[in-house]
Formats: sequence, C-alpha cells, structure tokens
Amino acid sequence: MGETPSPGKELSMAIQYLKSSKPEGEKQADDLQIRSVVENTLQDIENRGDAAVRELSEKFDNYSPPSFRLSQADIEALMKKVSPGDLDDIKFAQQQVRNFAKAQRDSMLDIEIETLPGVILGHKNIPVQSVGCYVPGGKFPMVASAHMSVATASVAGVPRIVACTPAFKGEPNPAVITAMQLGGAHEIYVLGGIQAIGAMAIGTKTIAPVHMLIGPGNAYVAEAKRQLFGRVGIDLLAGPTETMVIADQTVDAEMCATDLLGQAEHGYNSPAFLVTNSRRLAETTLAEIDRLLQILPTAETARASWADYGEVILCDTYDEMLDVANDIASEHVQVMTDRDDWFLEHMTCYGALFLGPRTNVSNGDKVIGTNHTLPTKRAGRYTGGLWVGKFLKTHSYQKITTDEAAATMAAYCSRLCLLEGFAGHAEQANLRARRYGGSKVGFAQPVEKT
Repeated sequence: MGETPSPGKELSMAIQYLKSSKPEGEKQADDLQIRSVVENTLQDIENRGDAAVRELSEKFDNYSPPSFRLSQADIEALMKKVSPGDLDDIKFAQQQVRNFAKAQRDSMLDIEIETLPGVILGHKNIPVQSVGCYVPGGKFPMVASAHMSVATASVAGVPRIVACTPAFKGEPNPAVITAMQLGGAHEIYVLGGIQAIGAMAIGTKTIAPVHMLIGPGNAYVAEAKRQLFGRVGIDLLAGPTETMVIADQTVDAEMCATDLLGQAEHGYNSPAFLVTNSRRLAETTLAEIDRLLQILPTAETARASWADYGEVILCDTYDEMLDVANDIASEHVQVMTDRDDWFLEHMTCYGALFLGPRTNVSNGDKVIGTNHTLPTKRAGRYTGGLWVGKFLKTHSYQKITTDEAAATMAAYCSRLCLLEGFAGHAEQANLRARRYGGSKVGFAQPVEKT
C-alpha cells in the first residue's frame, strides 16, 4: 500500500506503510455517529432518570432486575460461585496492583514549608470524595478492571466507591463482582454502557451522583465520559484498546503477530501497529497474522480490527521508528529491539511501555501491578494512565504567623495589585498593613469610609 502519514506531523518519505488502516474520514464519521447517540442517550437519562436507565439495560443487556444495586447477600452468593483457584488468582493480581499503588501513594507527600520568616505555605493531598468505577464486561468480563479502578481508589482513601459492570449473558458475573467487593467497592451495580456512566455522573432517584468517573470502556463509554467531563471529573479518555509493537530483527514474526492480535481481539475497532526497520520481519509478520487468524478462537473480532485498524509501518532507522511511535502515541507499546532502554529514555508519548520480549501487554492488563487504564486516541501526548494520584486532589494552603511577615507581604501585594489596576485587591493588603504593621511607604491609599 502507499505511504499514509499519521495525523499530526510530516514523517520521513522513507517511511512506508505496508498495511494501512481505513481512511481517517471513515473513522471520523464513525466518531460523529457515536457522539450523536451518546448525546441523545445522556439527555434521556437527564430527563427520565431511572426509567431511561432501565429501558437501556433491557435493550442492550437484556437485564432488568428489581434493583440494579446488589445487596450484601447478593454479593456473598455470587462470591461463592467463584472457584478457590480463581479466587486465589484474583487475590494475587489484586495484591500486585495494591502494592504498586501503595508505593505510588507513599511518593505523594503533604508538604509545609516556611518560605520567609512567618510565612507558611503547604499542600495536602485529599482523596476525591466519590468515584464511579466502570468495569467493562458485556463481551468479556473484565475482572482486572476492578483491580485497576476499585482497588486503586481504595488505596487512595476514597470514602465512596461506586462500581458498575454490565450483566454478562443476562446475569451478574461472579468473578467481576468478587473483584469489586475485594477491591473495596461500597456500592455495586449491575449496569453497563452509557446508562451506567450517565447514572453515576448525572444521578437518579436510586443512584447518587459521583464526583469523578473512572475506568475503560468501548467507544460509547469513552464518549460519554468526554461529554460529561466538567460536570464530573474523569480519569482520562480510555476508549477501545490500542497496541503498538516496536520491533527489529532480534525477534520473530510469531511473537509480533501474537502480541498484535492479542490486543486486537478486544473489539472491532482496536488499532494495532507494527513499527519496524526490518522489511523481512514486517512481511513475515503479515503472513503470520494470516495464519493465526485461522486458529484464534477470537478471530472474528481480531480479524475485523486488523482489517480496518491494523498498520505495518516500515522505517529505515531507529530514530524514524521513535518519531512514528511518539506521533501515534499508542496506548500500549511493546518494545522488542536491541536497544529497549534507548526507547525507554526517548519515548515521550504513550500509555505504558512493555520492554523486552519477556514481558507483554497482557501482563499489564491482568496481573503485574501497573494500571491498565491508559490513554487512547493520542491522549498519551498530554496525560499518563490511571494511577493512585488520579484519585487525589492536591490543595494548597497558606498562613502568616507574625505581624512583621503580614506587613512585608502586604507591601508587595498592594503595589502589585495596583500595577494591574485592582484597587479592591490592594485594599485587602492595605487593611492587613494597617492592622499589623502600621503605615508603609508604597501602599495604596485606603478606601475611605462613608
């Protein structure tokens, strides 16, 4: 196929696209259609609340219980359906996520310093007071997403954690509910899609609204979060899974193809990129993908994603590979080269890196401990992924403890306020000067009392 530079900047003419995804215009048309559906659905939830939520759940998940919220008895009954082996695996994975989140939390310190004699400045890291954690599960029950959102929020100390997941084949998925409960959820609802996101953000008679929405999802979930941002906070735009393999002649086609299709199976619109400086690896990987698609149980989904969203990009140099990778800013970047640490040093735009052939994106998705809720659609240019810090708000404070410090600060403040024309601001400073330091040269004139 011809060369197809990614949006954002001109790339070297030496870069060749041996396989391109469908045209950007078609992708944008898909996005516009999704945007319209989400906007109308959220408006319906705003207008009709629980009734709209129930109709949507019946339509999309064939699920309409007396209450979408699970009782403690419901939760305990579902947890009993999880085998001991599966329960141990869930606990192991969750502990890895907690361990890393705890280390991250410990790195975030409250501070208080005396910047001048008598002038105290500080900040506190305060948890968001309520979060809505979305755990996808309509097609694949995403047990791991409960660890990533619920358990991480728990480590951050969030006092109200709401968790939503869709019904799986018409009923709650025991493993997902178990992970939510062990993760520390305070309220668990079996509710999916736009209706879950809308209910948590807008609120209904039965679901109190939250302050922040967390978690990955399909394109409709991601768009709902985007439209609700401002009304509530969001972690990031975490839409359909993206993966990139950066590889050279040190690895083989089987590994590259497996890592690409292993993420393409997420959905019908999951981008997958191979960036390489080896034509032989590029061509043999294309052939290996065709072979694996004949035997992969999830080939129907993976084939559609690869056909419409797969790309194979052939570069001349490692610098070109780096430029392409930073421009695409993929969610997951698997690096398998003779200079993996060089990419770690120089990569600037991505969700998470997976360095060397011994690790893989699935480790990050399921068990290793880093968070799998990561930026998509090039959002890695301006944000990292979900981590314990996303649940914390850093708030500053100040206090002045001596009259001398109050007068000194007031003198500077008054003059700087007048420099900008803010007489009322200046009078705030002048009042402190008169109370704590007497008259000082350079102050604004006090406001006359009438």
